[in-house]
Amino acid sequence: MFTGKVAVVTGGSRGIGLAIARTLLQRGARVAITATSEARLREAVEDLGKVTGSSNVLSVRADVRNYSEVEQALQAVAQKFGGIDILVNNAGVGVFRPVADLTIEEWRQMIDTNVSGVFYGCRAAVPHLKARGGGWIINVSSLSGTNPFPDGAAYCASKAAVNAFTEAFMQEVRHEGIRVAYVAPGSVRTDFSGRASSGSDEWKLAPEDVAQVVADLIAHPMRSLPSRVEIRPSRPPKKR
Repeated sequence: MFTGKVAVVTGGSRGIGLAIARTLLQRGARVAITATSEARLREAVEDLGKVTGSSNVLSVRADVRNYSEVEQALQAVAQKFGGIDILVNNAGVGVFRPVADLTIEEWRQMIDTNVSGVFYGCRAAVPHLKARGGGWIINVSSLSGTNPFPDGAAYCASKAAVNAFTEAFMQEVRHEGIRVAYVAPGSVRTDFSGRASSGSDEWKLAPEDVAQVVADLIAHPMRSLPSRVEIRPSRPPKKR
């Protein structure tokens, strides 16, 4: 389905990002992943190489908080695979504690990763997508962007910013053939919050659920632009 397409997934070495990379490979794309850990990138490439072969996978160490690293990473992908058609801005970080206890560094880490990282990826990707006559940019947001909760003020603010940024950016580039959307998952069964998932988390979304939504968006015909998708667990624990 995506044969001939080249995709970049930031934060692609684990969790949702790894699932997205795997799904895009399964549908025929060549995929590059970025992350900050060389060790995790090596493990991810070994895993992804089992899908269609290592020649269709590229890893690039890059910190999305650093624009020059993002720009250089996308350039490396374009040189390796001949261009870029799809960017999935998935890299994110969350620290969950009351505002009074949140450190300045933790605030900056979330804003720089979750907001600036998305901006950097979009800005660096536009010339590559224009060169291919268009493409897709999908930003992974969260239901917390519209449903704030205690101890998550900074994280919720960062995702609300991603939502607003994405909707404005979408309108700027749609006539260039670049389709932009954001996917907002609810609770997902990963170690994102700092703890490993357990049997009690079975009600949560699986990373593969989010990956399917991303791939299905990309598969939409050019005439359509589903610009926002919310995905949530179908049967969460009942609130008493």
